[in-house]
Amino acid sequence: MRKTLRLLCLGLVSLAAILPICWLPANAEICPQQVKIIVSYPAGSPDDLVARILAQKLSEAGSRSYVENRPGASGMIGTAAAARAPANGCTMVIVNQNFVVQAATNAKISYDVPDSFMPVTLLVAAPETISINPSVPAATLKELIALVKADPGKYNYASPGYASSPHLAAEWLFKIAEGLDVAHVPFQGGPPAAASTVAGHTQILFLTLPIVAPLAKEGKLRLLALADKTRSAAFPDVPTLEEAGVPGHEIGYWNGLLVPKGTDKDVVDRLHRQVARIMSLPDVRERLEGLGYTPINGSAEAFAARMKGELVVWRDVVRIAGIKTAD
Repeated sequence: MRKTLRLLCLGLVSLAAILPICWLPANAEICPQQVKIIVSYPAGSPDDLVARILAQKLSEAGSRSYVENRPGASGMIGTAAAARAPANGCTMVIVNQNFVVQAATNAKISYDVPDSFMPVTLLVAAPETISINPSVPAATLKELIALVKADPGKYNYASPGYASSPHLAAEWLFKIAEGLDVAHVPFQGGPPAAASTVAGHTQILFLTLPIVAPLAKEGKLRLLALADKTRSAAFPDVPTLEEAGVPGHEIGYWNGLLVPKGTDKDVVDRLHRQVARIMSLPDVRERLEGLGYTPINGSAEAFAARMKGELVVWRDVVRIAGIKTAD
């Protein structure tokens, strides 16, 4: 009897060794309770939508997961909470490119970017967009630029906040590249910025595609260009900035997954494998692409390199554009 049990156990161990990692919950033995995904923005934001898709699939795979929204201070409140969390793989945080922008614009951040965290993977990417209220008499980006140049000071553009990546990218494009006299109107997030432009209070909007896409499809905004290297499958007729005559500004939106610094590398690796499997699922890709995202299955090392590279770019933009930074 004992010999039979011993052989059975050995067989189960051998079977577990050859089973694909996708059958093994990434956090089951590490987090017997729940896995928390912190989102540093409100419910309904692009980050929140991605986080909820991920949490649902992690739960289905056996790692009970939930999303905790901790908005405020352009994402710094939630991110700071994640930096203070135990480094045990039970707390993750979804960040976007503003995580890097803040390091270029705010010296008062309570955590180091990116050194207070360990990257798991880049999840999705989406282009920033330039759109206008349909009442603005411009059908192309070049026509908009000519319109603003002909009447300096008349037009303004909305962004999701001062020193956000859309603000910095717009300053680079409108003022540095084109020399336009156009006022910046910051809002507390993307949805109110979009709502302002739909209502006509602001004429131009610089914002990520997932927020703009449904409004453009409904005809509430006119989408002029994408700040990307390729066109979007959802909007095949909308040109890239280079195609629209303004090359060199392919700065887009992304969401990535981080865990607190000090998390065991084996835990990070298992999280990466689990998340990579989820991001490859056909239904997940379909949902994300429907929101205007491109799902990405990159390595943790590639994600870290991207953040460090963008930090250099944003510091240059802040310096050249004369963006005031917090001391």
